[in-house]
Amino acid sequence: MSTQLFNEGATQERAENARLSNIIGAIAVGDLVKSTLGPKGMDKILQSSSARGDDGLIVTNDGATILKSIPLDNAAAKVLVNISKVQDDEVGDGTTSVCVLAAEILRQAEQLLDQRIHPQTIIDGFRLATASARAALEESAISHKDDEVLWREDLLSIARTTLSSKVLASDKDKFAEICVDAVLRLKGSTSLDRIQIIKKTGGKVADSFLSDGFILNKKVGVNQPRSVKGARILVANTPMDTDKVKVFGAKIKVSDTAQLAELERAEREKM
Repeated sequence: MSTQLFNEGATQERAENARLSNIIGAIAVGDLVKSTLGPKGMDKILQSSSARGDDGLIVTNDGATILKSIPLDNAAAKVLVNISKVQDDEVGDGTTSVCVLAAEILRQAEQLLDQRIHPQTIIDGFRLATASARAALEESAISHKDDEVLWREDLLSIARTTLSSKVLASDKDKFAEICVDAVLRLKGSTSLDRIQIIKKTGGKVADSFLSDGFILNKKVGVNQPRSVKGARILVANTPMDTDKVKVFGAKIKVSDTAQLAELERAEREKM
């Protein structure tokens, strides 16, 4: 008895055709985002097929945003999108560069395949090239970690480059300062969870700032002072409000304000 593995109308590709199809798909993705690279990179206009009007319209030159917005049915193209996502999660920049680099490597591989070179031989050659490239980069790398001034300038340059393709490009100098100051306060730690970002509606992006202390996002109570100098702070691990009736489904009916006051007094005494 035969078992049907594919849907009705599905096509199957093997050997040369399968390789060529994957390579063409990956190269097409690389060519799509290649024109967004560099200081003269162009923006892409993305129109959602489900949304109407300006709701589904996106103008960006960020590679990760572009790749997440386009539908793909090619296996190799989807791998390039996954590479971009990993790069964005781990580093936060270089999403376009990794796609373009991978696409160009496949473009060169296609030429080697045309010369009847075995794919495994091509892969071994790419691995040797990767090791040589890594060794060359480590040999030419310069570290200013021992010089605080030069180290800070290097970090600022990296931050400005990263922010150039983001929404904050117009304010990249200010946000580069904020990012570098926040990271340097970690004193070598790589745990970015220690940096808390609080978002508030209203105002401008330029109103953002880095606080020297700890910001507690709480509302000020009624008739409470807005500013206290020389305050003494109590850190408690128990609620400080008056206890409430916490029986599920309980209802209390009062007929006058005196009974309500009596109920509140009883709660305070219990607290």
